[in-house]
Amino acid sequence: MMAGSMRTTRALTAVCAAAVLLAGTACSSGTKTSPSSSSSGSAAASPSASVSPSNAPKLPVAATINAWGSIATQLGGDRIQETSIITNPDTDPHDYEPATGDGRTIADAQVVVENGIGYDAWADKLIAANPNANRIVVNVGQTVGVPDDGNPHQWYSPDSVTKVANAITAAYKKADPNDAAYFDQQNQQFLNQGLANYHQLISDIKGKYAGTPVGASESIVSPMSDALGLNMLTPYSFLKAIAEGTDPSPADKATVDQQISTKAIKVFVFNAQNSTPDVQALVDAAKKQNIPVSTVTETLSPANASFQDWQTAQLTSLENALHTATGK
Repeated sequence: MMAGSMRTTRALTAVCAAAVLLAGTACSSGTKTSPSSSSSGSAAASPSASVSPSNAPKLPVAATINAWGSIATQLGGDRIQETSIITNPDTDPHDYEPATGDGRTIADAQVVVENGIGYDAWADKLIAANPNANRIVVNVGQTVGVPDDGNPHQWYSPDSVTKVANAITAAYKKADPNDAAYFDQQNQQFLNQGLANYHQLISDIKGKYAGTPVGASESIVSPMSDALGLNMLTPYSFLKAIAEGTDPSPADKATVDQQISTKAIKVFVFNAQNSTPDVQALVDAAKKQNIPVSTVTETLSPANASFQDWQTAQLTSLENALHTATGK
């Protein structure tokens, strides 16, 4: 299992290389565009929204991961051009090493959405290497009040999603005040319509399965587990260690093994983007005990899904696993 210090050293080396290559280079005029979501769950521009000239420049926006990038895209509508840096569902974002092109993306952006909480520290390095007094940075950790040693996976917290969406909208309005009314409309449509099925499913699962004992491979699921009212039995110190790429204590490992072998948990939730041999062994052990396993990812899967369609699909999978385990 890879140690957290090795991850940090490798990522900072990549950041330094990107910063050196970018030093003294003027910002380019455009950024790569992330795929637009065509799903029915995506928030679209309101027919009553103000019309922007087709040749009007779009606000360049960058997000470190496409979970926030999808939200930023929907909130910005046709007034922005959003680029997400980490988009590959097969990539573990904890191990990500930024490339030179990522530095250019940050340099070009007028609004940057970074996760913070120790998750994408390389972004701060790229921002510092490409100073821009007019750039607005939305730091998720600061927005929702989670400290650097807290759980970084705040896109799995429904409350944090709302707070970050509002912060992104505020950033857009500050960067482009002429389109403030349009951004307000996009915000309300996303929160009230785009996330309607997502919130309904959360309410349904909580109403039926609150208190059900579950286990997980790492801390990514903890915010959603709390929102659903599930009883997460896996020690948080174990969840945090796996998420950060460090070895859990022998006591925590023994506890998790026992919870699976005695079927103390009804469902095991597994992060497919952080699958080490030890984690896979837990998944195999759960399946051997006929404990349903539900899979989640850290980034959009598929990569062109909208945030709400991705989350709803995962919640549906979890709901099915809970139904299988409890018969409810």
